[in-house]
Amino acid sequence: MNDQIHSEGSGHEHGELGDAEYAEFMELAAQEGFDPEEVEGALGEAGHGPLPVLAVVGRPNVGKSTLVNRIIGRREAVVQDKPGVTRDRVSYEAEWAGRRFKVVDTGGWEQDVLGLDASVAAQAEYAIETADAVVFVVDSTVGATDTDEAVVKLLRRAGKPVVLCANKVDGQSGEADATALWSLGLGEPYPVSSLHGRGTGDMLDAVLEALPDAPAQKFGTALGGPRRIALIGRPNVGKSSLLNKVAGEDRVVVNELAGTTRDPVDELINLGGITWKFIDTAGIRRRVHLQEGADYYASLRTAAAVEKAEVAVVLIDSSESISVQDQRIITMAVEAGRAIVVAFNKWDTLDEERRYYLEREIETELAQIAWAPRVNVSAVTGRHMEKLVPAIETALEGWETRVPTGRLNAFLGEIVASNPHPIRGGKQPRILFGTQAGTKPPRFVLFASGFLEHGYRRFVERRLREEFGFEGTPIHISVRVREKRGRNK
Repeated sequence: MNDQIHSEGSGHEHGELGDAEYAEFMELAAQEGFDPEEVEGALGEAGHGPLPVLAVVGRPNVGKSTLVNRIIGRREAVVQDKPGVTRDRVSYEAEWAGRRFKVVDTGGWEQDVLGLDASVAAQAEYAIETADAVVFVVDSTVGATDTDEAVVKLLRRAGKPVVLCANKVDGQSGEADATALWSLGLGEPYPVSSLHGRGTGDMLDAVLEALPDAPAQKFGTALGGPRRIALIGRPNVGKSSLLNKVAGEDRVVVNELAGTTRDPVDELINLGGITWKFIDTAGIRRRVHLQEGADYYASLRTAAAVEKAEVAVVLIDSSESISVQDQRIITMAVEAGRAIVVAFNKWDTLDEERRYYLEREIETELAQIAWAPRVNVSAVTGRHMEKLVPAIETALEGWETRVPTGRLNAFLGEIVASNPHPIRGGKQPRILFGTQAGTKPPRFVLFASGFLEHGYRRFVERRLREEFGFEGTPIHISVRVREKRGRNK
């Protein structure tokens, strides 16, 4: 079976489909009555990898969420005439002039946490660091404030392209207010009314010029470079101790006090004859938006480390019950599309009773990642540390695996024949054909005659794993339904 699976795609023009495979696939789509443009769009969406990211930043109540709603063309971001409604960063997909990108709506900067500089850094740096371009929203009726000036300094340090949005310009009379924002030194201010849509087109044209055509590479390195491993987990589960143990020396501060690590520390470490780049991240605490100062900043930095990594090693304290926090951290890594290894630390401290109950907890609480390699380790004694690298390599192999389209469709045909979709409303939807549009993580597009229920999609994913492996990686499956033609709606 493995000789039919390839680690890398051969084509570039059609995502990861080679020219011959792409031609065969499009012919199959035409036979089933799918519009070629619709198929191209589905492949583009599934195979693009991470979209270019646009962060929308600014003080509280300058109209960021209203602007985000205007950009995405629907009312999704919470809008209220009260500062601080948006606490966590929320992302949406948007399209302008035929180009797709991700918009990140960020919370405003609170000035009463630990002083201006700390609060601005806590809110802004994560959004700016992970973005390809930034829209900086300023209230033109108020003008540039001290907080705005502080954000400008951050933006200059980050070196990311910035589009300056002078918001709340509802008519000609507000144009002069917008012009005054040239003083910020960020170039031309675009006068916009996010509430009424005035000027947003010109601003979005500028955004497209600032965003890269292809997604910026946020993880991995050039051929031969070290793979990036993020160590993530709750505070005080032993992430720094684990890093010191695999390094064979004390590289980072270890302290009984939770939260000693505030910034991620990148370390080049040789294991098994291979150089890896390990990132020791600050522990993620519960209820991120209620944290203050440095702890809040640490959580944002941890999220940024996951975004930059290829593999997330999730460290769990096996001496304690698996918590909601542990599950939330795992969900963060899964949603980021990273390869995942679960390491249960402090294994040497467990008695037989705790091991029994832990196994039951793993079955129930971690069922969503039953596919992830697991290692039982002790960061203090070094127990089973030699198993960590093989687990990481296994996860990376699954993350990069690609199934040829011909082999995949033979497999899908077997599924449809042996386990057809349940009949709903007198109809039985059917998977017609499919392809793997991308890797890192594996992304599949299935074309069907009708809507596929969530339970059936999960069944297809489980069978994909049974047939092709994909150990240690999330799998993304999108479904395109053939539109009915020649009928009145």
